[in-house]
Amino acid sequence: MKVSFRSLLWGRPGEGERRRKQILLSAGATLVLLAFLPDSGPCEERTDVVNASAGEPAPITIFLSGDVMTGRGIDQVLPHPSDPAIHEPFMKSAEGYVKIAEEVNGPVRRPVSFSYIWGDALEELKRVHPDARIINLETAVTKSDDYLEGKGINYRMNPANIPCITALGTDLCSLANNHVLDWGYAGLAETVGTLHAAGVGTCGAGKDIREAETPAVIPLKGGRRVVVISLGAVTSGIPFDWAATDDGPGVNLLGGLSEEAISRISKRVSSVKKEGDVVVASLHWGGNWGYEITGEQKAFAHGLIDHAGIDLIHGHSSHHVKGIEVYHDKLILYGCGDFIDDYEGIGGHEEYRADLGLMYFAALDPLTGRLISLRMVPTQVRRFSVRRASEADAAWLRDVLDREGGSLGTSVQMTEDNALLLRWEDRQAR
Repeated sequence: MKVSFRSLLWGRPGEGERRRKQILLSAGATLVLLAFLPDSGPCEERTDVVNASAGEPAPITIFLSGDVMTGRGIDQVLPHPSDPAIHEPFMKSAEGYVKIAEEVNGPVRRPVSFSYIWGDALEELKRVHPDARIINLETAVTKSDDYLEGKGINYRMNPANIPCITALGTDLCSLANNHVLDWGYAGLAETVGTLHAAGVGTCGAGKDIREAETPAVIPLKGGRRVVVISLGAVTSGIPFDWAATDDGPGVNLLGGLSEEAISRISKRVSSVKKEGDVVVASLHWGGNWGYEITGEQKAFAHGLIDHAGIDLIHGHSSHHVKGIEVYHDKLILYGCGDFIDDYEGIGGHEEYRADLGLMYFAALDPLTGRLISLRMVPTQVRRFSVRRASEADAAWLRDVLDREGGSLGTSVQMTEDNALLLRWEDRQAR
């Protein structure tokens, strides 16, 4: 079976010690206790992170990923698959995506375990032991059959498969994206409820605009916190009518990349932020393909850092990695690419190597939010499992990030274990 991206209408716009974490969810001040998520034990020494001097707090390390799409084909190989019927112009069963992937890379023995889809990523997370783990979840977690007609692509995962999200040790799912409402408002409510019941925080969507735009808080040891606000732009394909309102559910949708939007974000962040917090803006924006970063995007990202108290911008929507900037010593990931999806075997846009992704490990100064280091681990999805990319593929990603980062003042160095380290210039005025 030969399928292309264009034909499918894609691209609009011992576990060790266990720990307890509390997640302050976006729904008001509800505290949810994480039910003994797996911990990886003490962190091994990281040569890429500057060690804090005696008496100074250690860096905060945050794991960030691009799009996580656990619906459709991925959902079908998990222990509790949804009804495979889908409503796409050229595919009527999610089983079709499993077949395409198997034709290219071989059979997937089903059912796979909940941890299977993360593959080599779990060992890397165990080694690095980040303080917080944040993903962009682009899949409705629901049994709802109320799909959005005419949208073309509708991602859904059975709520019984939610252990695949907790298997990653996920602290927070950003939900302000163009797939969270694929199965209606009932699907959105079930998604948020299922994640919260599993002890996973959410932000960016909810029962009204207050809930959707309220930042979430990930508490860390020592009383420190990571604050996360999730935002979506119409340029990513989010329909205008998905915007949450004063009395209606939806996503935290940006009306535009404007100074007014920055001011609103600043007010929401300041209502939650305390001294010593690190603040992340998880931003779904831009189209699926292309390396261009517009002047409007740069100005908005800089404005969030200068005027809204944002320390790190976690950008996503592109199916491939994009250029990285460090502005006033604050990290801007303009496009993180995809982390897990069911795209194996689908042709089109090969020049972007959408099969390759990155695990982003950002180490930040806990007192200032300034970037200390960014280590990236190249990955490739094979048989619906995240694997370490080959040396050649890691070098390809290095070259792309070098090329695209040139005008942004960044470059990338490859290490002996094929990881990538960011290097940046001091460009305070940019």
